[in-house]
Amino acid sequence: MEGHKAISSVASLGDGYSIGMWMLVSVLVLSWILINRWNQRNKKGPKTWPILGAAIEQFRNYDRMHDWLVNYLSETRTVVVPMPFTTYTYIADPANVEHVLKTNFPNYPKGETYHSYMEVLLGDGIFNADGELWRKQRKTASFEFASKNLRDFSTVVFKEYSLKLSSILCEASFHNQEVDMQELLMRMTLDSICKVGFGVEIGTLAPDLPENSFAQAFDTANIIVTLRFVDPLWKIKKFLNVGTEALLDKSIKVIDDFTYAVIRRRKTEMEEARKNRKNDKIKHDILTRFVVLSEDPENNMTDKSLRDVVLNFVIAGRDTTATTLSWAIYMIMTHSHVAEKLYMELKTFEEDRAQEEKVTLLKFDTKDPDSFNHRAKQYADLLTYDSLGRLYYLHAVITETLRLYPAVPQDPKGILEDDILPDGTKVKAGGMVTYVPYSMGRMEYNWGPDAAAFKPERWLKDGFFQNASPFKFTAFQAGPRICLGKDSAYLQMKMALALLCRFFKFSLKPNHPVQYRMMTILSMAHGLKVNIARRS
Repeated sequence: MEGHKAISSVASLGDGYSIGMWMLVSVLVLSWILINRWNQRNKKGPKTWPILGAAIEQFRNYDRMHDWLVNYLSETRTVVVPMPFTTYTYIADPANVEHVLKTNFPNYPKGETYHSYMEVLLGDGIFNADGELWRKQRKTASFEFASKNLRDFSTVVFKEYSLKLSSILCEASFHNQEVDMQELLMRMTLDSICKVGFGVEIGTLAPDLPENSFAQAFDTANIIVTLRFVDPLWKIKKFLNVGTEALLDKSIKVIDDFTYAVIRRRKTEMEEARKNRKNDKIKHDILTRFVVLSEDPENNMTDKSLRDVVLNFVIAGRDTTATTLSWAIYMIMTHSHVAEKLYMELKTFEEDRAQEEKVTLLKFDTKDPDSFNHRAKQYADLLTYDSLGRLYYLHAVITETLRLYPAVPQDPKGILEDDILPDGTKVKAGGMVTYVPYSMGRMEYNWGPDAAAFKPERWLKDGFFQNASPFKFTAFQAGPRICLGKDSAYLQMKMALALLCRFFKFSLKPNHPVQYRMMTILSMAHGLKVNIARRS
């Protein structure tokens, strides 16, 4: 009996010791956390936790991350956000941006972290590559973008699809149907980039608006790879093939099936043209240039390399342009004085061009679809590469949209070696520096007290458009990686908006929410549902 009591006493002592140890550990952990929080009481930027860093706050604000960063970057020009496996340094000051994008460019590549997140979608394409691989692709692409043949062909294609969109809107207006402008614009730009870049007609902008599995899969993949930046468990999900990573796998299969089919078709066309000695039948588009490049064994280019080229140009030519056009239409319709001023510029342009070309403008009836579409076609014929350059207010409207709603709202870079930014911020090798165009456009220290206002006039001087420093207006990046397709993007956006804003007036569907969706491109989460009225 006494033995049992002794054992019981020892067990009680053991339990008490365990409880005491747990209490001690709990007190130490709590003290550690409280000290950590106390040390941050005067710190600007997100609050951090031991081990987790700022992951909790960043994940909680994920759906509004761009505005979350605006709040912090308005207080301080550089925000450091520690995360479990890396540290993000967000910058909005033009001097810091110039240092990263130009002055010390070699130290800030895309980096392995970014590459690992995006590789499943973009592979080793131009937007996800560094070093010699990036330089080779850029050199090849730059030849194509500098080509007058491509510019002239692009003008024809952009006009063709802008008219197709105009016809769809005309039909919707006669039946009082609301439309999702973002979806229609995504279809228009996808058809355009496939025609200009790869010589393929995929017909998503057909009047019956057919379902397109490639476009849907591409959007899904884009959303999921963006989520990886704040999801520390994505590699586990990928390994187990569960959740979002399982959905990503299915989406990539659809994307790859489409892309490899395009590549096989192009190679077959080139082989047949050469076999029949009809080299003049070989297309001169971006994909063809890269196929020719892949025929040289020294370039080590495979079909996988060509697949990466195709997908990188799709995201460049489709998503960025369509989202910018969507935001532009939204800003125009919500700023009536801008809509009227733009309309007057387009009408005056029409009259002046008709006089120059000695064209008699057709009288048209806004109640007759055929009459309306004939006049739209006549107007489109007045829109050329050179004549679009006279529409300074239109150019300013698009640029002001890009200032506030840049197609790429954040752009992270890796850090190869420890460095000090111009404002004194120390950055460590292995971390990431992200310049934030969305925040930069809203900073009073960049644009003055009216930075948050949509004001196209800020870009005009004596009626003519004036550029800003690319390190301040970063919608097209800057330095060695500045966007090769900038002129092409402006060409398509001006072509589409000139036609649409001349002949249509847009109004937002009542109570329709307009907010961005977190992905690499600043698209609208719920589309852009509008009603349409015809203009005379």
